[in-house]
Amino acid sequence: MIEVIPARDFGAEHRRAVTEVYVDAFGADFTYFSKDPKRLAALFEPMMAPEHFHLAVVDGQPAGITALTDGRQQSVRPDRRQFVRQLGLVKGTIGAAVLSREFGRTLDLPADTASLEYVGTASAHQGKGVATALLTHLMRVSGHRRYVLEYIADTNVAALRLYRKLGFVEYRRIPVKHTRFSGINHYVSMEWERR
Repeated sequence: MIEVIPARDFGAEHRRAVTEVYVDAFGADFTYFSKDPKRLAALFEPMMAPEHFHLAVVDGQPAGITALTDGRQQSVRPDRRQFVRQLGLVKGTIGAAVLSREFGRTLDLPADTASLEYVGTASAHQGKGVATALLTHLMRVSGHRRYVLEYIADTNVAALRLYRKLGFVEYRRIPVKHTRFSGINHYVSMEWERR
């Protein structure tokens, strides 16, 4: 059974739990910085804002994460000092600049709209309905009329397929300038509205 809880309800280790699932789910996107999951966890843990995250828990273990914000709050707060401390001056400065540009954005959303962010499933639990359980739970209990998923890489075919299956529709596609390096052609934005 998949239980969805606010990350803080997981206990004293909630920030670490969120970070470990984050690194497991998204670590492949950060191999330029490090291929070592422990190093990536040390890098990202202080930047996580667990008050915005929800955990999917399976048999007492974190299996997935999703952040829910009003779009103006940041669920991950890039910190240049942390990047430099963990990665060194050159790589840290580059990392902080790239991630601040990519993930430091805020959204100007209407009051009835929520942003769903960093939908990620731990590799041991992929394909078991974890992301579906997280999203459907949050959409059912948070009380917003509209939900958006922003900046989904067009190469993330599994995520796009899941979101479409849940009823999300694309409303914007932004070309990516760094296609040669990332392989990503567009960032896709999707929305779901309660009828």
